[in-house]
Amino acid sequence: MFGRLQRFIKTKNRQISKIEDLHRILNNDLKNPKVNLGQIQTHLNNQKDSYNSLHELEFQVFSQFGDDGIIQWLVNKIDIPNKVFVEFGVENYREANTRFLLINNNWSGLVIDGSKENIDYVKNDIISWAHDIHAVHSFITKDNINKLLLDFIGQGYNRELGILSIDIDGNDYWVWKEINVVNPVIVIAEYNALFGKDKAWTIPYQEDFFRLNAHSSQLYWGTSLKALYILAKEKGYEFIGCNRHGNNAYFIRSDKIGNLKKVSCEGGFVDSKFREYKIPNGDWVSGAKRVEVIKGMPVFNIETQQIEKI
Repeated sequence: MFGRLQRFIKTKNRQISKIEDLHRILNNDLKNPKVNLGQIQTHLNNQKDSYNSLHELEFQVFSQFGDDGIIQWLVNKIDIPNKVFVEFGVENYREANTRFLLINNNWSGLVIDGSKENIDYVKNDIISWAHDIHAVHSFITKDNINKLLLDFIGQGYNRELGILSIDIDGNDYWVWKEINVVNPVIVIAEYNALFGKDKAWTIPYQEDFFRLNAHSSQLYWGTSLKALYILAKEKGYEFIGCNRHGNNAYFIRSDKIGNLKKVSCEGGFVDSKFREYKIPNGDWVSGAKRVEVIKGMPVFNIETQQIEKI
């Protein structure tokens, strides 16, 4: 009986080991065919010296939408001395703005997420062996962001970053406003298109803001494009447009803008069409009806310095 039990356990252990080996193989992005496809598309895109819209440059490898393509074109056309990025709000980093940049271009970087489980995943990912990637567990606030960045810089990195990517579904505006210890060439910041293109709105600062708790629809979060546009101007950045899905805005430091086309906030705004909320019968809420769901929620107008309601 005991012998049979031992053999059973050994068999199960071998099966589990094979499953884990298969999982590691399938998730080995260093040998992923879509990386090769991304490299081909990068080569084709780099033959363009100019563009009418950032949308022409888009393709997706690991980014949520087409941001991998935009990023590849920008880093190949802009003078960026330090090939270093910082991205926060990355979850387990399987889907991120900088993962393809890390693998394809061999940049160094820091990723931060509020979930220890997510950061442990990154640390055990093969990319943490193959690349210079630092993963830090921290819930980001305007009071700790500069220390987190200084801790990273203190390990031998230059304060002039290549890319800063901000996506925390909450205090994005307030955190970027507070950052003063690094000087990124490119800033990619997520915006909430439901706030429209005319209002300079952000959620009021709340240190422990968590999108899942803020409103049952999960549609109440972040900042409007106009608020980011105004902040970018204050920090010395020019706006060059948004991705076609209407969730990421691109800003280039003024001294690095070169011949890149600047656009106005209104001209570069892209409305989102993706749907994140279902009513009880299972139907997705679309278009302007999404805004109706969060009517009456408080927002801070950075132009009037007043709390308003959506």
